[in-house]
Amino acid sequence: MAADTIRSLWREPRAPDPPGPAPRDWALVAVAVAAAVVEALARPEVVWRGVSLVAVVAVAFTLPWRRTRPLTMALLAFGTMATIDVAALVADVEWEGLSSGVFLLLLLYSVARWGSGREVVGGLAVISVPLLLTAVGGAPAGDLIGGAGVVLLAVAIGVGVRYQRTALAQQLDGARLREREELARELHDTVAHHVSAIAVQAQAGRTLAASRPEVAAEALEVIEEEASRTLEEMRTMVGALRQGTDAQLVPQQGVADIERLARTAAADDPGHAAPLVEVELAGDLGDLRPAVDAAVFRLAQEAVTNAIRHAHDAEVVRVRVWGDADEVRLTVEDDGHSSGARGPGGFGLVGMAERAKILGGSMHAGPRNGGGWSVAAVLPRHGSAS
Repeated sequence: MAADTIRSLWREPRAPDPPGPAPRDWALVAVAVAAAVVEALARPEVVWRGVSLVAVVAVAFTLPWRRTRPLTMALLAFGTMATIDVAALVADVEWEGLSSGVFLLLLLYSVARWGSGREVVGGLAVISVPLLLTAVGGAPAGDLIGGAGVVLLAVAIGVGVRYQRTALAQQLDGARLREREELARELHDTVAHHVSAIAVQAQAGRTLAASRPEVAAEALEVIEEEASRTLEEMRTMVGALRQGTDAQLVPQQGVADIERLARTAAADDPGHAAPLVEVELAGDLGDLRPAVDAAVFRLAQEAVTNAIRHAHDAEVVRVRVWGDADEVRLTVEDDGHSSGARGPGGFGLVGMAERAKILGGSMHAGPRNGGGWSVAAVLPRHGSAS
C-alpha cells in the first residue's frame, strides 16, 4: 500500500496553469525586504548581520516565480541558506539568520501546491539539508522537531489546497459533461421529433404530388409549421446558452402536453403516411416533480418519434401514462413490423435510458410478442434523491 502511494506521488504531474509573477508578488517581495532591513537594524545581536540581510533580500526575489518554477526557486533559496550554514559550521559560529526569512515556508508550500510529484520529493530532500546542518551544529532536539513540524505543515497545506482544487476542477468537469449530455438529449428529443415529422410529410408529399396535389400542398404546410417550431426551439436553446440565467425560457413541457402528440401526429398526417397516435392518461398525475414531469413527456415524445420513423406498416401507436402515490409508468406500443432493432444505432434509446436512470427509474425497449415494438418506463414519483 505504501509502495503504491509512493509510486502514485512520483508520477503525479504538475498542477495545470500555474500563474506567473503578478503585482502582488512584487508587493510581497517589498514587504519581505523591508522586514529584513528593519530586523537587521533592530537586532544588534544578529550574527553576521550583513550576510544575513543580503541572504534574505536575495532569496526574497525568488517569490514571484514560486508557482511556475517551484523546485528551482526552492533550490536557490534553501541552497543559499545551506551554504551559509556550512560556512558557519566551518567558522565555528552559531548563525541563526533573520526571523523575517520565514517566508521561505511559502516556497515549500508552492512546491507541494504546484510542483510535480518528483518536485515535491526533491523539495523535501532540499529542506532536509538545512535541518541536518542545524542538527550537526548542536541545536536542541526540541528545536529540530519543531522546525521539521513547521516544514511538514507547510507541505501538507500545499498538498491539501492542491487536491481541493483538483477535486473542484473534476466536479466542474463533471457538471459540464452532464450539461452537455442534457443538452444533447434535449436537442435530440425536441428537434428530432419535428424533423421526423418533416421527413414523413416530405415523403408523403412526393408520393401523392401527381395523383393528389391538394394533399401535397397540405404536406408542405405541415412541413413549414414543423420547421418553424424547430427553429423556435433551437433559438430558445441558443438563447439560453448565450444569456445564461437572463434567458427568457419557455415553460417546460410535461405529462399534460403528451395528448398534444396525438393531435400533432394527426395534423402531420394528411396523407395517412404516419400511424394514428392514441394517448391515455390515468391515475394520479398531478403534483409531479418538474424533472419527472418533463422526463415523462420527453420519453413519450422520443418513443412516438421512433415509432413514426421506424415502425413498418404501423397503424396505431398507443401511449399510456399511469401514476400512483409512488411512481409513474409509461408505455408506448405500436403494431408495426419489428425486426428486433429500432433505428440505425442512434442515441435515442441510450438517451432515454440515461434520462430514466438519472431520476432513479428504469426504461426497457424491445419487440412485442405478436409484432410491433414496446417502450416501458417506470419513474419514482418524486424523482431520485441522488
